[in-house]
Amino acid sequence: MPTDETPTDAENACFEAGIKFGSLYHQFAGTPLSPDSAASLETAMEESIENQPHCTDVTVEVQRDALEAELTESTADYTELTGRFLEVEIVVDYEGCEVVTSMEMVDGYPLMRLESVRE
Repeated sequence: MPTDETPTDAENACFEAGIKFGSLYHQFAGTPLSPDSAASLETAMEESIENQPHCTDVTVEVQRDALEAELTESTADYTELTGRFLEVEIVVDYEGCEVVTSMEMVDGYPLMRLESVRE
């Protein structure tokens, strides 16, 4: 019984979104982060990932309240970037199929999720 195993445009779009999130998270995790550098790091992350094929929009927000709380308990003026400081949305368009994905902290874990698929 033959089956068509060719990925659909929606499946390819979801795959592309996963690649973008992997790049974003693992490229920047561990970067020194301070209140003074938060805005420039947001921009650098957005522009870096938007360079990738099929990526149409990236929004990165450093959660400054969480950052300030972390630094209150520290003797340093900075900490390292982890998922607990980020909210991210990535939009991918693959052959007219738009995928919206997001990342936010859920129960102490940076959860990346598929929000919508529009063909």
